[in-house]
Amino acid sequence: MKKILIYLLPMMLLASCVDSLDDYNIDQKNPQAVPAGALFANATKVLVDNQTSPSVNVNVFRFFVQHWTTTTYTDEPQYDVFTRNIPLNYWAPFYREVLTDLKEARRLVEADEELTEGERNNAVAATEILSIYTWSVLVNTWGDVPYTEALDIQNGEPAYDDAATIYSDLLTRLDNAIGMITPSESIFGEYDLVYGDDAGAWLKFAHSLKLRLGITLADVDEATARAAIESSANQAFTSSADNAAFQYQGETPNNNPVSNNLNPLFTARQDYVAASTIVDVMNSLDDPRLPFYFTTVNGAYRGGMQGTTNQYSAFSHISEKVIAPDFEALLIDYSEVEFILAEAAARWGILGSPIEHYNRAVTASIEYWGGTTAQANAYLANPAVNYLTAPGDFREKIGTQKWLALYNRGYDAWVEWRRLDYPELEPAVGAISDIPVRFTYVTNEYTLNQANVEAAAAAIGGDEVTTKVFWDVR
Repeated sequence: MKKILIYLLPMMLLASCVDSLDDYNIDQKNPQAVPAGALFANATKVLVDNQTSPSVNVNVFRFFVQHWTTTTYTDEPQYDVFTRNIPLNYWAPFYREVLTDLKEARRLVEADEELTEGERNNAVAATEILSIYTWSVLVNTWGDVPYTEALDIQNGEPAYDDAATIYSDLLTRLDNAIGMITPSESIFGEYDLVYGDDAGAWLKFAHSLKLRLGITLADVDEATARAAIESSANQAFTSSADNAAFQYQGETPNNNPVSNNLNPLFTARQDYVAASTIVDVMNSLDDPRLPFYFTTVNGAYRGGMQGTTNQYSAFSHISEKVIAPDFEALLIDYSEVEFILAEAAARWGILGSPIEHYNRAVTASIEYWGGTTAQANAYLANPAVNYLTAPGDFREKIGTQKWLALYNRGYDAWVEWRRLDYPELEPAVGAISDIPVRFTYVTNEYTLNQANVEAAAAAIGGDEVTTKVFWDVR
């Protein structure tokens, strides 16, 4: 975010050179025009913050997948998403800021005659890639959502689109965006907070996102899923250096939101501890990532039980690495790409050996977190981890290891747990429902867009946290 300050400084200097008193009659805090790049940067940060935050008011997916649990307050680990209006708090930033800013950024880019054709196409493609990413999150979380009629300020009652139809359109849009990118041209310059103006990296990001969209459809549309994966497999991430990562800063307001909630530099609260579910699995496997995920209690890793009051001092805490103010957040990483390829190979016998992709996925995760290649090799030699001897079919083998690799990415782990059905998680103690497989529609929609949200609820089979989205058919 320091790059944005570079833009603001000359504007401040220019403000001191005025031609008339009228120049002072400007509200500096509410600009009438905002550069496309600033809108793109803001959309990026809001998207990443929404996905990364551990706030119980916004993002509770770490509880759903039983990576973390709480100490004093048990409502959210028991799946009460209603008291704090969590669905609305998660939904609103996507529509109000991320998608709206990206739409306006695209409009400004398309109208900017000073850009070269390559720069313009690249910038449009980047807004599309982040928009597609955001729409996929909305669909995966709710199912049918406002899409074709959304983002129109003149339409306060947008219709809801069929979720499967949205997914199909997202794949088409993504192919179009991929075709627009010229790797040698700029892509939002200093406002690119993910890859620092590297269009070639964005191209790999787009192909990796296409793999994710494709594998999500694997159980409901094999032909589309397989075609998407085969067409992008050789152009996606090839190492962790390609990861779509957002680098946070060490100071507010641009520090990692995890640190706001857990780091003593920013808070005195002691609300979160490791969940016994993940700690017990990692202990049983002698997982080398344990010290990078959690702290120890008297030399051992101990997790609290989901849904109960857990004494903060009695259980492992979230590691110093994760709560660091400048710890990066991931949108997609290389390990995830290799897990997708392993699953495609296991399902359809394509794109090489599932064992080789699985091994690369696990190794990439261990090395990303700070482990060594030797530790990864030893871990993969464990019969309970080794692809040939680990229990279950590909869903259990890949699902379990992917769940571990997606630690601290609660939303992504939640999607994969719903899709693969592994690991087998039991509802929390005192749970008010089964583990949620979607969020309910937001209260504002029932107030302001009642007819359309009620029609959507009926179309998906009921607006409940236990109603599955279209791709979750097992």
